[in-house]
Amino acid sequence: MNQIKFSEKSHQNVSTTLNDTILWTALITPLLDCGDIDFPSLKKLAIKQSDANNGIVLLGSTGEGLALTLQEQLNIVEFVCQLSLKAPLMVAVGGYHLTEQINWVNTCNKLPISAYLLGSPIYAKPGVVGQTQWFRALLDAAKFPCMLYNVPSRSGVSIPVETLQAVQNHPYCWALKEASGDLNQVLAYRQYCPDIALFSGEDAMMPYLAQAGVQGLVSVCSNVWPQATRKYVQRSLAGETQGLFPLWQNAVDELFQVASPIPVKNLMHQKEMIATSHLRAPLTHLELIDNNSLLASDKLINQWLENQS
Repeated sequence: MNQIKFSEKSHQNVSTTLNDTILWTALITPLLDCGDIDFPSLKKLAIKQSDANNGIVLLGSTGEGLALTLQEQLNIVEFVCQLSLKAPLMVAVGGYHLTEQINWVNTCNKLPISAYLLGSPIYAKPGVVGQTQWFRALLDAAKFPCMLYNVPSRSGVSIPVETLQAVQNHPYCWALKEASGDLNQVLAYRQYCPDIALFSGEDAMMPYLAQAGVQGLVSVCSNVWPQATRKYVQRSLAGETQGLFPLWQNAVDELFQVASPIPVKNLMHQKEMIATSHLRAPLTHLELIDNNSLLASDKLINQWLENQS
């Protein structure tokens, strides 16, 4: 594995390493009803994740990153950096225009972050050569370790094994977030790219993928259940899966019954973790009709956590 210490690349109060962080929370972006960023709620959420010893991913799809202006994105990253948390911070890089993404990386290179999450270019559906050129250009621009992101349900195309092979020895190519839901794809990455740290991007598949060699989870669930999700990941990595099914599968299904992050924001609002459940268009809380099943899952997860030793 590419063992890269935060102390070499990021803010000095981070005492852990990238590879020691088994759970990264793809943090939501809390919004006020007027559509502005809710910074007081963002502060509380970030601190809660840090206190749970979870890493924080900013501006991913769960954080509605592509629905925010560039200035809003920068304001969020600078705000969380100024909190001086012990948690490592990962910043998402995603879109279509390569020059704009390189400019974004160059901007964030000046901030005390820990890593980047590099997504495939959306909509274009490039092949092996195009994706290799895309990721190599971003890796060359980066000054921090990078986690590539395979999410064909959003990008329209998987990251080919050949592309990952071509960039795996780049000094800043550290990890892959695998969210295809295809176990064979995971096994292929593991076989042909052994130096890449694999992380699951599918909450429900963590117990299965732990057996296939992933070393952690990039999670939506941990927004609302930071401690419980961490325990779930620890149990999965230890092979202690008794009691995880069907509880966690059902809970994940509830949080993805409509497009994420609609359900998780809805539940967090009901639990008074955020001031509103507002989302940026085209997402809307009106997609979710019934909240009772969300609340029932929340109760079961909290009961499960209380019963853990």
